[in-house]
Amino acid sequence: MSTFLFSYRMPIGYTPGEPGVMDAWNAWFEGLGASVVTRGNPAFESTSLGDCGAGTTLGGYSIVTADDLEAAVAMAKRCPALRNTGAGIEVGVITELPAAS
Repeated sequence: MSTFLFSYRMPIGYTPGEPGVMDAWNAWFEGLGASVVTRGNPAFESTSLGDCGAGTTLGGYSIVTADDLEAAVAMAKRCPALRNTGAGIEVGVITELPAAS
């Protein structure tokens, strides 16, 4: 089992708090069950360095476990953030680095 980071990218100017949004997120997280390591939190203020995707800003993160990248992507495809035009999710494998000696 591997660990993955879901980085939510929201359109610049996105305003959180639309009716039913929290219900949709809660239902999605409940559907992921024990795969959720850290539900994470939204990010309402952020800045970017380098090329982070034109027209988007960091919206939040979660950490989940899955058998492989394909399984993690299948989970991410059901995320309510994708219902917003211009939103996206980056899915990354978290790699454990050896401790410095």
